[in-house]
Amino acid sequence: MRQGTLRTAAGALACLLLLASVPAHSKQLKVYQYTQPNGVVAFSDKPPADSPFKVLRYDCFACGVTSSVNFHTTPLFLQQYHQEIQTAARQYQLEPSLLRAVIHAESGFNPRAYSKAGAQGLMQLMPDTAKELGVGDVWLPRQNIQGGAAYLASLLQQFNGNRRLALAAYNAGPGAVSRHAGVPPYAETRAYLQRVDILLRRYQQQSTTL
Repeated sequence: MRQGTLRTAAGALACLLLLASVPAHSKQLKVYQYTQPNGVVAFSDKPPADSPFKVLRYDCFACGVTSSVNFHTTPLFLQQYHQEIQTAARQYQLEPSLLRAVIHAESGFNPRAYSKAGAQGLMQLMPDTAKELGVGDVWLPRQNIQGGAAYLASLLQQFNGNRRLALAAYNAGPGAVSRHAGVPPYAETRAYLQRVDILLRRYQQQSTTL
């Protein structure tokens, strides 16, 4: 077995145990899943050199408190899923730049992103939330973006248009925002809000190209 690689069912179990064992605020861990030439699915902590792969993240892109990503300079995703974002923004009366900033913060525009908590896809929808929103296939970008936009719009309505509270609820849950009568005192949530705000301003500045 190649160093750093876990294979098949035993590997998947080990991968899940590894993800579950990482503290919530530690440096982001990436696990790479790929299929070997013989059809066996493998997992590794290093990207394979000669096989297509998908990245399994233990946490959302912008949630790691100690993340080394510079959100003022990290490359933006200006063209990806343009039509899907524009359609969802019009339908739910949201700013396209806001949707783009949330997708960037949640998944880094990785449509196969899967968090340790079970959140899935571009906008990191939890399975129960996706089901309530009528999302049939959370891995399809169009459906994921539609579902995430609908959820974000509902949070904005719930918190009287307060974007900061709606985004805090998107990250920590509306119950946490209600219990704390404001942004919860979670380091992850505060870091998330700060980074979404940075990304939003940058996407707004580039909005003429979107």
